[in-house]
Amino acid sequence: MPGQFEAIPGGGAAVALDEVEISIIRSLAVQLLELIGPGPGGEVSDDPLAELFAEGPSEPPADPVMRRLLPDAYGGPGGEDSAGDADELRAYSAEFRRFTENDLRAKKRDDALVVIRSLDSMTASGEGGAVLKLSVEESQQWLGALNDLRLAIGTRLEVSDEDDADLLYHLPDSDPRKPMVMAYLWLGGLQETLVGTLLD
Repeated sequence: MPGQFEAIPGGGAAVALDEVEISIIRSLAVQLLELIGPGPGGEVSDDPLAELFAEGPSEPPADPVMRRLLPDAYGGPGGEDSAGDADELRAYSAEFRRFTENDLRAKKRDDALVVIRSLDSMTASGEGGAVLKLSVEESQQWLGALNDLRLAIGTRLEVSDEDDADLLYHLPDSDPRKPMVMAYLWLGGLQETLVGTLLD
């Protein structure tokens, strides 16, 4: 089980993590929460219906990572046939974003919080490690958070396709990006084995 998720009886998944691995994942999840930011208005509303119908932003985020996590729904650079089409697609994307971004941010925030809370509640298994056991629902939320973390790190590393990802394997140890690359690849392995448990 070390380093990879395995299915557990009754559904869900388990993985053995050492203290360093727990610390890395938790730190990355906290950073992701900070990047996503608080909900609309920065605080919890007393009126859940008002929050449900709160309009979000119509412009894409300025941060490249958040643009990757919250992409435009329609079109993209170079995908338009004419200036008129580009303006129309931008208008559709702005309208779609206005009504969906808050919910998407909330989902990503919830997934990251599940990661942090489940790591904080782990029981030690000896030798400075512990076994993380997740329900099916928690496994799905972990999968969402792992995907968001990899997208965030990949964006910072400027990974845009498989060729870029392959180059990461050959970075010299002296490259300052090496720790981030190692985290990116490790999270990818965790993500892959977690997907496998959910498909079983």
